[in-house]
Amino acid sequence: MECFLRDSKITTRLEDSTRLECRICWYIYDPAEGDEIEQIPSGTPFSSLPEHWHCPQCDSSKGMFLPIDD
Repeated sequence: MECFLRDSKITTRLEDSTRLECRICWYIYDPAEGDEIEQIPSGTPFSSLPEHWHCPQCDSSKGMFLPIDD
C-alpha cells in the first residue's frame, strides 16, 4: 500500500496553509511556523519542503503525513 502523499497530484492540490500530521508520532507540520530544526522558514507550504525533509520528532518521511481537517 502506497503512502498518501507519495502521489504528487495530491501534494500539489494541498492549500499552502494546509497543516499535516505525521501518522507515526502525531507531529503537526504547520506552514505558518515552518520547521526550526531543519531551518525551514515560516510560510513554507508542505508541498515546497525539500525531498530529504523528515519528521523532526520521529524521522518519518514526507509520505507518512496526512492533511488535517480543521
